[in-house]
Amino acid sequence: MQSAPVTKYLPFPPVDLPNRQWPGRVHTHAPIWCSVDLRDGNQSLAQPMSVEEKLEFFALLVKIGFKEIEVGFPSASQIEFDFCRRLIEENLIPDDVSIQVLCQCREELITRSLEALKGAKNVIFHLYNSTSPKQREYVFGATKADIVAIAVKGVSLLKQHGQALIDAGTRLRLEYSPESFTSTELEFALEICEAVTEVWQPTADNKIILNLPATVEYATPNVHADQIEWMCRHLTRRDQTIVSLHTHNDRGTGVAATELAMLAGADRVEGTLFGNGERTGNLDIVTVALNLYTHGIDPRLDFGDINGVREVYERCTRMEVHPRHPYAGELVFTAFSGSHQDAIKKSWPHQKPDRPWDVIYIPIDPADIGRSYKAIIRINSQSGKGGVAYVLENEFGYQLPKLMHKEIGRIINDLADARGDELPAQEIHDVFTREYIDRATPIALREFRTIERGSTVTCQADLLAYGQEKIIAGAGNGPIDAFVQALRSAGLPKFELVSYSEHSLGSGAEARAVSYIQIKTERNATFFGAGIDTNIERASIKAVVSALNRALAKS
Repeated sequence: MQSAPVTKYLPFPPVDLPNRQWPGRVHTHAPIWCSVDLRDGNQSLAQPMSVEEKLEFFALLVKIGFKEIEVGFPSASQIEFDFCRRLIEENLIPDDVSIQVLCQCREELITRSLEALKGAKNVIFHLYNSTSPKQREYVFGATKADIVAIAVKGVSLLKQHGQALIDAGTRLRLEYSPESFTSTELEFALEICEAVTEVWQPTADNKIILNLPATVEYATPNVHADQIEWMCRHLTRRDQTIVSLHTHNDRGTGVAATELAMLAGADRVEGTLFGNGERTGNLDIVTVALNLYTHGIDPRLDFGDINGVREVYERCTRMEVHPRHPYAGELVFTAFSGSHQDAIKKSWPHQKPDRPWDVIYIPIDPADIGRSYKAIIRINSQSGKGGVAYVLENEFGYQLPKLMHKEIGRIINDLADARGDELPAQEIHDVFTREYIDRATPIALREFRTIERGSTVTCQADLLAYGQEKIIAGAGNGPIDAFVQALRSAGLPKFELVSYSEHSLGSGAEARAVSYIQIKTERNATFFGAGIDTNIERASIKAVVSALNRALAKS
């Protein structure tokens, strides 16, 4: 990299837009969406989709709810042409869906594209030519007038040759893109768009689509919004125009640029699922749509089965959705941080069906997009006590006493730290079971029975203590107290009960009881124990033995 001062790169010039309006606006409705997965997305793949894969992907887009779908560049290759024909001839296009084709402003390409569209009900014909100063200078060696002439001729040819399609019953709409719009002088972009519009002669019922692409993202999102608002202010036929966005993601701000440009007046958004596209990709429609949804706006696209959408996308494109991708990534509803886990665990019970969604750190209900709650909290060395307790409760049903969270959290954290890896939920359960439920040394409980009940309870227990069989007896104000007194009479270290809680584990005939006991030793050290049994009394006795064994292991 160049050391300071950096002279190799120049800042992008701002737009002179006094009294800009977009910063004070809010989103109120979804834009018109157009998927360009089958063209822009497909051309960027190392292995482009086969016709069968494109057919499956088209069906997915229709199912999601796209009403405008760019299906290809039929004049560019026979495969693209054949795909377009197959969609039409096999009646795979719903009546309310428009297919869009891309074409350069050349007569032979326009006529070939129109041939591919015969029999289609609704068509958007997307013409484009490059307009930026560097394209004019380096690529075409053309003047501004030359570039305008190319666009005007292309639209005139479409109007001429497309009449036969219209006469046959096709609704034909024009989309025009001044390619590299954001790198083009705004005055010239307006000039060429006005010239194209004058030739096409749109109406309020058949509007022209002016697509203003950020073919390469050079500027910050606020500058992009200024460019769009400037165009919206200066177009003379604004009421007969659909202003469309097509942002790329070279600076990693394609979503932000699109959202701000929507505030600036854009009506329509082109993009792809999960942002697939050249270089760093196209706009990710999934993210923008679900961002609107989390603000209470119907996106008019159904991502209720985001996992299913992702599966088709990954299989057909051979691309992978990043684990941290918004909404669809494997880890986006996962918290490893201890403080995050604790906040999620504490806020979750306050979420009610009749109240707006407000769970800390989780901006959307995972269930709304078909995601599972199970992976929300996962455990590694960064995790805390709340996260471990959450996993044990939500995966396995254990409602640990609050004071027990710290103890089990420390045990799991030490293991994760030693492993240097994430601990699966089942392994956390296995550690909990070994540490609390299955402890049988140095004391193992064989039998426990109450002999008399009344104001005083007497009990008898058969133990294996330090390898020797023992029968102990004691009396107290209840079964647990009686058992503690019996242990003391057997010469075991003294301790006192600090807390006790229990709940059912499961439901119905198979339900068991789980008890949690906290004890304090003569050295003022506290230990929890846990026990499970179909009998609540016996579960409590097991919990006492568990706590005592854990205390003895530390003595």
